[in-house]
Amino acid sequence: MIRKALLTTLISALSITTTLEAQAASTYSQTKYPIVLAHGMFGFKSLLGGAVDYWYQIPSDLQANGAKVYVTQVAALESSEVRGEQLLKQVKDILAISGAAKVNLMGHSHGGHSIRYVAAAIPSRVASVTGIGSPVKGSPVADLVTKTGSLSGIAYAALNALAGVIEFFNGAGSFNQSAKNSIAALSASGSAAFNSKYPAGVPTTACGQGAATVNNIKFYSWSGTKALTNVLDPTDVLLGATSLIVGGANDGLVSQCSSHLGVVLRDNYSMNHLDEVNLMFGLRDIFSTDPKSVYREHANRLKLAGL
Repeated sequence: MIRKALLTTLISALSITTTLEAQAASTYSQTKYPIVLAHGMFGFKSLLGGAVDYWYQIPSDLQANGAKVYVTQVAALESSEVRGEQLLKQVKDILAISGAAKVNLMGHSHGGHSIRYVAAAIPSRVASVTGIGSPVKGSPVADLVTKTGSLSGIAYAALNALAGVIEFFNGAGSFNQSAKNSIAALSASGSAAFNSKYPAGVPTTACGQGAATVNNIKFYSWSGTKALTNVLDPTDVLLGATSLIVGGANDGLVSQCSSHLGVVLRDNYSMNHLDEVNLMFGLRDIFSTDPKSVYREHANRLKLAGL
């Protein structure tokens, strides 16, 4: 009897502890609908068994604050339509698994095109679309490659092989890769063609804001404008070089104005293209806003909007 009484007391104590922990958990970012993250070029979920995450600490931070988050994986290199169709299938699976009526889509870089494709395909199942450092109107880096023909067939094959290696260590799907299609899609002409098919949220002026709501979907965007942010980050060297090609205010690959989609929340964070997803273990400008807090606050914005 004594042993049974002790066991009952222990179970009761554990139950109380679990309840208190659940009550103590933050609901700051607890959106009504799940958040779906879509990566950009050469993107991945995680590499080497989680040693390197594309969205470094962002999903876990959102989850700790009450959000339900899904990280997706499409071809690292392909056209906007192919990647969009791949994401569409995953979003439909997420809707089925979660039982949610809608999702909140967030896309970084080329992932911004992917989420816009999904929003156009199933508008009744999408609550919001957020572009993050996305080249809505293309990138001069892609223009340089396509206009000058500076990459040979061998170079494209090497890029495809690199994407294949990333996919191998990622272990999150098997996709055909096409660097040529990917770069063409992100050129000014390729993005213009995509925008003509999927115009929702795209600004009609060179550097303005787009429609805030289309088909009952809320559109947002944000980006950075500082290519060199941390001397310890080896990718800064590459982004510093490409920023000279882009010119003007840019994040190393995408210009400030090209990143605009829907309501522009902010387009001048002290972040480069990879800082926007907290990649490279969170190495960034020590005086800049923590990327995790930007996602957390945006989730709260969606929550307050009933999304």
